[in-house]
Amino acid sequence: MTNRAIKFSAKTIDLISLKTDCVVVAAYTGATLSDEAKQLQKLSGINIKSLYDKGEFEGKSAQQFTLYQPTKGIAKAIILGFGNKGKIKPADFRKTINSIAQSLSKNSVKQTTLLVDAIAVDGWATTEKARHCAQTLSNAAYSFTRCKSKKTAKSTTLTVVYGTDTTAKAKKGLNIGQAIGDGMNVARELGNLPGNICTPSYLAGEARTLARKHKSLTTQILSEKQMKALGMGSLLSVSAGSHEPAQLIIMEYKGAAKSVKPHALVGKGITFDTGGISLKPGAAMDEMKFDMCGAASVFGTMNALLALQPKMNVVAIVAAAENMPGSKATKPGDIVTSMSGQTIEVLNTDAEGRLVLCDALSYAERYNPQSVIDIATLTGACVIALGKHASGLFSNDDDFAQTLLEAGVESGDRAWQMPLWDDYQPQLDSNFADIANIGGRDGGSITAACFLSRFTKSYKWAHLDIAGTAWHSGAKKGATGRPVPLLTEYLINKA
Repeated sequence: MTNRAIKFSAKTIDLISLKTDCVVVAAYTGATLSDEAKQLQKLSGINIKSLYDKGEFEGKSAQQFTLYQPTKGIAKAIILGFGNKGKIKPADFRKTINSIAQSLSKNSVKQTTLLVDAIAVDGWATTEKARHCAQTLSNAAYSFTRCKSKKTAKSTTLTVVYGTDTTAKAKKGLNIGQAIGDGMNVARELGNLPGNICTPSYLAGEARTLARKHKSLTTQILSEKQMKALGMGSLLSVSAGSHEPAQLIIMEYKGAAKSVKPHALVGKGITFDTGGISLKPGAAMDEMKFDMCGAASVFGTMNALLALQPKMNVVAIVAAAENMPGSKATKPGDIVTSMSGQTIEVLNTDAEGRLVLCDALSYAERYNPQSVIDIATLTGACVIALGKHASGLFSNDDDFAQTLLEAGVESGDRAWQMPLWDDYQPQLDSNFADIANIGGRDGGSITAACFLSRFTKSYKWAHLDIAGTAWHSGAKKGATGRPVPLLTEYLINKA
């Protein structure tokens, strides 16, 4: 997975005695230097302000200027622009830290000292700033090398010293940020793996391995035979055409007393989606290995929780299957019976995510959960509606939805609430079964959520459609690790 581990520490820094490979200090527009930049200017004898006069540096957000050997103990100093002083928003801070994270990930620096804690960010204190630095730097360290014969770089360690006067708060933020960043990288790695490696059985193995490493986690895997005994005809209809057996993966994080009701995460784990008999076009079908990114985000979030050890209980359910057009595959028009007893007319076998999720959501009911969030790359319609910036959020409880929206803003992993009105439900009517698995072109992401809502009436539920946010296409093709930050933010807030 990642070829660069990062170690974080927080301490009070004195530039006079500092010895480091690289130090990062802040500057702003209007030829305004931070106190640390002023001190570096004094110690080095380099007129940093003259860079403004020469037009070599303007202090704009994410702008960088490098000074080499400014003092005896500092090999390199990076002057990092943060824009207008006193008007820095969280999004500006994240953008700028991401720029330095990308720069550091591309070079051989072994130790960096980051002096950005004194920057005033609207609504943020030390903990939030440290957290987002650690999260961004950890995430930037990731690269996919698993399937390459020649690794792009040897495994190295970057030590980041976060300079601050409030060490305890900074350490807390660094710990949270690193846990989330590492969790995102777990999700990215699983998402990036090809379908011939990352099968439903592979995901089950990853869950077992995780449980062996952590006493606070237990894992149970339900086979197809066990799922059939439970009446999960909907889930099993998806795997029917594949030689890869479906797996229902249950991971239970136990950080509180047994009497404390858990929060539940339910992930769509279609490890490859051909569309089944309703076959997808060939172009870009390789990206359907990303159709298990909902499941990947559940694994990433559980990894973050295991690192942070919050006092709460969380159950994670992953419905893993492969959707293939084999001789035993479900056909358009077939009718299957879900675990809930509701019958479903499968009008389109490429609307398979909701078929595995509905049985997993029914299974979640036995835990009497405080809340349930399902995460799925569910509909192309959501990509059309919201693009790549926000995940689609649907819920049967507006207060719950608002809590998740706030967690998205706080984490920088935003969602947008979509309607879940009864007006859309008739689109799912079937002449031959209780419900059809598609509702036509109009409001496709909404009718998909409406379908799931029929299996979630007994608890507080939200659905995240991450089809637009889970991966990038094109030259930067790859999984993003979203919405691990949003999910982790929500859960640690609840803890």
